[in-house]
Amino acid sequence: MNFFLDIRESFKIAWSAIVANKARGVLTTLGIIIGILAVTTTMSAFNGMKSSFMQGAGAIGADVLYVSRMPWIIMNDFFEYRNRPNLSLAEADALEEAFKGRAIVNPTMDTRRDLRYRSNTMEGVTVIGTTEKMSIVTNRMPEVGRFLMEFDVRYKKNVVILGQEVAEDLFGTVNPINKEMNIGRYTFRVAGVLEEQGGNTLGGPNFDRQVIVPISTFVKAFGGRRFTDVDIAVKSPSMSSLEDLEYEVIGEMRKIRKLRPAEEENFSINKLDSLLGAFNSIVGAVIGIGLLITSIALFVGGIGVMNIMFVSVTERTREIGIRKAIGAKKRSILMQFLFESAAICLIGGLVGVALSAGLAKMLTATGMMDASISTGIFVVAIIVSILVGVFAGLVPAFKGAKLDPIEALRYE
Repeated sequence: MNFFLDIRESFKIAWSAIVANKARGVLTTLGIIIGILAVTTTMSAFNGMKSSFMQGAGAIGADVLYVSRMPWIIMNDFFEYRNRPNLSLAEADALEEAFKGRAIVNPTMDTRRDLRYRSNTMEGVTVIGTTEKMSIVTNRMPEVGRFLMEFDVRYKKNVVILGQEVAEDLFGTVNPINKEMNIGRYTFRVAGVLEEQGGNTLGGPNFDRQVIVPISTFVKAFGGRRFTDVDIAVKSPSMSSLEDLEYEVIGEMRKIRKLRPAEEENFSINKLDSLLGAFNSIVGAVIGIGLLITSIALFVGGIGVMNIMFVSVTERTREIGIRKAIGAKKRSILMQFLFESAAICLIGGLVGVALSAGLAKMLTATGMMDASISTGIFVVAIIVSILVGVFAGLVPAFKGAKLDPIEALRYE
């Protein structure tokens, strides 16, 4: 019971001391405010980057294997992969035949072209040539209009599906469905507009700045047989069978490419896991460096609080002597200054979190990133603030608690 009374009394005394020295308290909390602001902003930025990445990764598919000439993440020498032969549509057809009835196989090709609708233009937009199966493989669905159909591919129709950014920048408020536009020097009719995807994190593809056309039309219009590499997506029937499917795909591709047992693969199997691993490694390193720098700011802020607490103990030496003379225990004196130090840092932490929340909203409003402060970040920030206050106040509090009451009463 006495312990809780000591806590309440210590809190009252600590709060009275902070209120009595407002200017000093504000200056003392600045270091903590800056430190907590830096920590929470770093973590909220990480949340925004992760959210954007996962939103874009949804268009890739966790249960899909991508057969490509080169790996998505190159850890070795680039020149090791440069001379690999391109994948062809014939190889995609052979792989589709091998997995008929067991997995969905969908080829894609891409290039960059300028787009034009009346006087509006967009330069260097990614043009994807694919089939109607892409909507099944990636779950990319049209927000308005329709996706590619089998007859579009069979009869080489000049139809195009727009990404959100393309539709907004090129057509503005005009409904693009059934409007004619130019991709390079060819005219296409807009059949649909895809749902917003995002995914421009860490230099990754911007799925909203893409247009999709039938792969047969792509070959006819852009000379795909000679100049463009093919990527082949293979969708697994289930996540549990993805690993077995990967071994089968490797085996079938080796057969298609007539590789001998001793020869290395001249193609790569890519999947979402490799991107997630790279993302976590890169962002983990960035966040680690950021937290190291912000921890230095918190350390400096803690040193500032410790100095002020030494001043506070010195100024209130006579008060400590009086309290001890009327029966106050060392524990009470210790808790009084620890509470004061923790309260100063807690106030600084709350202000830092509030400023960080405002900064996160500003970043989100400007479209730079979808930053947000989660409950976890808020709780961690508050706990860190209190811990910094406790550690910063330990030495001054022990100094005050150990004062001799007679010597303290004599202090002027």
